[in-house]
Amino acid sequence: MKAIYPGTFDPITNGHIDIAERAVSFLDELIVAVAKKPSKNCFFSYPERLGLVQEALSSISKIKVLGFEGLVVDFARIQKSNAIIRGLRTMSDFEYEFKMALTNKNLSPEIETLFLMTHPQYSFMSSQLIKEIAFLGGDLANFLPPEVLKAVNQKRNEG
Repeated sequence: MKAIYPGTFDPITNGHIDIAERAVSFLDELIVAVAKKPSKNCFFSYPERLGLVQEALSSISKIKVLGFEGLVVDFARIQKSNAIIRGLRTMSDFEYEFKMALTNKNLSPEIETLFLMTHPQYSFMSSQLIKEIAFLGGDLANFLPPEVLKAVNQKRNEG
């Protein structure tokens, strides 16, 4: 089975990596799909996000990192993927993700959405929270892979 794990990954966190590692354990291939034009303002540019995700996941076999624009289900069809992986941290995540999964199922009935519960140590973590900690000068070493931590610190020092 081949699946897509889509996201903005701004920045990619240890929680995202945990979901990717666990998903790839039962898949033939996982495509981590970095959204080119997300609906939210990003801390990192698209090329920066794509590069950081590639670097953070380079040691995990069966993972390919690609960028995409448009609907995830259209990208999944193009990639001949039959599933979308989504991570869940909280009940509010579930409510949002459930609605998105039903919409995607309506658009592309052949593509399943598979939900993975986050590891408890990452259940409170979000990219938005990471950015807030970064702007306030907090220590992010427990939340980010080393190469991403370095990039966040460089970006923080530029601003």
